[in-house]
Amino acid sequence: MPELNEQIETYETIILEPRIYVACLAAYNSGYLHGKWISANQDESQIHKEISQMLEQSPISNAEEWAIHDYEGFEGVELFEYSSIESVVAFAEFINEHGQLGGELLNHFSNNIDDANKALENHAGEYKSLADFAQELTEQSTKIPQNLAYYIDYEAMAKDMQMSGDVFTIELSFEQSHVFWAH
Repeated sequence: MPELNEQIETYETIILEPRIYVACLAAYNSGYLHGKWISANQDESQIHKEISQMLEQSPISNAEEWAIHDYEGFEGVELFEYSSIESVVAFAEFINEHGQLGGELLNHFSNNIDDANKALENHAGEYKSLADFAQELTEQSTKIPQNLAYYIDYEAMAKDMQMSGDVFTIELSFEQSHVFWAH
């Protein structure tokens, strides 16, 4: 069954690649569905070229206007009809580099790539929970007498850290929390 496995791998690659569906608005407003899926993993000029080619092939002559009508592979980042191609390419590059974590950071910072990059510079690491981070931080910075170790409430410490604004977390799945210093 190598053919089926190859088809599945190809399908997964297509689905996971950041791409946009660009529709011709003249066709859309005339009751036609005309558009094209375009990879976001290319430079802006190439995407604009593909959009122009799609518009030239429109069933409505002299079509000029387009909009993004769908997208996939952006790890939950929300695009809009009139998102700029510049931002589409920037989001795709960021997500290709950082995967699901990148998408979640962009969501956390309302699609602000500068803030998401700044957060990555302050990435404390990946932990099962914020309490595990608090425990590691405490144990690395303080010698805890063995007879007191069981009395420390790391859950409460973690809650205090989060409430004080010292850290924030991005949870990707069960027991997969990324901790970031907020300063």
